[in-house]
Amino acid sequence: MQSISDDYLTGFVEGEGCFYVGFSKRKDLPLRWQIITEFHLSQNPGGKKVLETFIKRLGCGYIKLNHPGSKRDKTFVLIIKNRKDLSQKLIPFFEKNHLQTSKFEDYLIFKKTLELIERKEHLTKDGFRKIVNLVFSSKRITHKKYSKEQILCSSETICKSRLR
Repeated sequence: MQSISDDYLTGFVEGEGCFYVGFSKRKDLPLRWQIITEFHLSQNPGGKKVLETFIKRLGCGYIKLNHPGSKRDKTFVLIIKNRKDLSQKLIPFFEKNHLQTSKFEDYLIFKKTLELIERKEHLTKDGFRKIVNLVFSSKRITHKKYSKEQILCSSETICKSRLR
């Protein structure tokens, strides 16, 4: 296979990539929520080489079947979860190779969330609220498991009167 350019990989992410920020209930944490940051890039079996090239280019991530139990869905997904890899490898790639579509907004939210987490602001009520508001500021329609209000109001220290 001939060399795949950074422009091609960037365009591929525009169509098949996901900058994911999610929230998981965790009773063992002070604010009762874990913030999950992951990058996903999907492709059918015939294009698995593109995912492998992206891993080599970035020096991080792994590939797995997207839905291992499915008889119909045989797509692969590249996943990057490690926050150091996200901040030091993935973000610099997209700072150099700019996204051009609505995916750019998702990228900015993702990048800002990582910056807030790196500064440990997610451990404070105000920082956590800032991240939740940032994630829910996206214009893109998503099907999140929890609403903004559920996340902010489930903590004993954050209530409806302080949602804004």
